[in-house]
Amino acid sequence: MASDYLQQHGFIVQHCNWRYSHYEIDIIATQNNVLHFIEVKTRRSLQFGHPEESISKKKMLSLMNGARAFQRAYPGWKRIQFDVLSITLLPGQPPEFFLIEDVYL
Repeated sequence: MASDYLQQHGFIVQHCNWRYSHYEIDIIATQNNVLHFIEVKTRRSLQFGHPEESISKKKMLSLMNGARAFQRAYPGWKRIQFDVLSITLLPGQPPEFFLIEDVYL
């Protein structure tokens, strides 16, 4: 679902669930010569808040470390960006997508 959404919005998905050591990056995609490392969070209720609210500093640091490993394996990208794709799936409603681009700690 996340990959489809990103492709519909002009991203070219390169990898899903890319792993290296204990790092995992949900989606690695490109758009306009920028390499995007995308963390995807999904929730089926808002009881504990919106999906994007559950991303911790530790998770972002892990995403950044995974991105460094990816760049060592696939060098050449001059522009990178960290994004969060939040998906809310509430009963009886269409999926709600919220893309937060260029996330920094």
